[in-house]
Amino acid sequence: MDAAKIGTIRKAIKARESAVIAFSGGVDSSTLAALAFEELGEKALAVTIDSPLFPRQQLETAAQTACEIGIQHKILPFSLTSVPYFSANTINRCYFCKKALLETLVEFAEKAGYNVVLEGTNASEIKGENRPGYRAIEEAGDKIFSPFVEFNVTKEEIREIASNRALSVASKPSAACLATRIAYGQPITTESLEKIEKAEEYLLALGFTQFRVRMHSNLARIEVTGEEFEDAIRKKEKISRYLKSLGFDFVTLDLEGFRSGSMDEPYMRKMAEKAEEAEDD
Repeated sequence: MDAAKIGTIRKAIKARESAVIAFSGGVDSSTLAALAFEELGEKALAVTIDSPLFPRQQLETAAQTACEIGIQHKILPFSLTSVPYFSANTINRCYFCKKALLETLVEFAEKAGYNVVLEGTNASEIKGENRPGYRAIEEAGDKIFSPFVEFNVTKEEIREIASNRALSVASKPSAACLATRIAYGQPITTESLEKIEKAEEYLLALGFTQFRVRMHSNLARIEVTGEEFEDAIRKKEKISRYLKSLGFDFVTLDLEGFRSGSMDEPYMRKMAEKAEEAEDD
């Protein structure tokens, strides 16, 4: 990545003088935290939101990664009951969740005397997909700063920055909150989130690296990469048996494999069909 571009990002972070970093422990937020720590030192604080949407294993990884970076780290509790309309799980559920999370971080930052909240959305994420969560970021104004969007930094460039700093998360697969596993319109409950988390922990223990367990009513739809598809077939009996022990009625393997945002596909198809109809008219 262009050194001048990194220099511009660092200069913009330094200009904020102090910052809270929205920190999940993934590659985006970890790279942002590392850059912030380089520029702000003790005036940078990584804050991880602890909620049922955030897998326990990921919470542990966040703490370990913050220690690796050297940045101060704090975990803030967050209740789903504080998020209006979220549990209904509409197509724009991420907007309500992101808005509540950002408000929590901004309130904490202001009380603790930090000037801004740094947020790690990258330029690759805001193109071509349903991204209601980003609207909440835009509405927050100057209270939130997303340097990777501001300076058009892609996911690949972020991984390069992380690799150059020898961050252990540099090649870590992308993650998303557990709510993204539940089909739109199906209520989000703590019980459902726990069921999905346990199912994914089991797949991880079996050696799978990039996957999702999607929940449709009480059916589990498993997505794995093409490279791991045969392994999933070989282990199908133990996978099915364990997921049914969690309470799933049916366990399926998605023939299209792993892809981010698959729950949005029916919605995106409908939008495309409407656009075609409008052109025909």
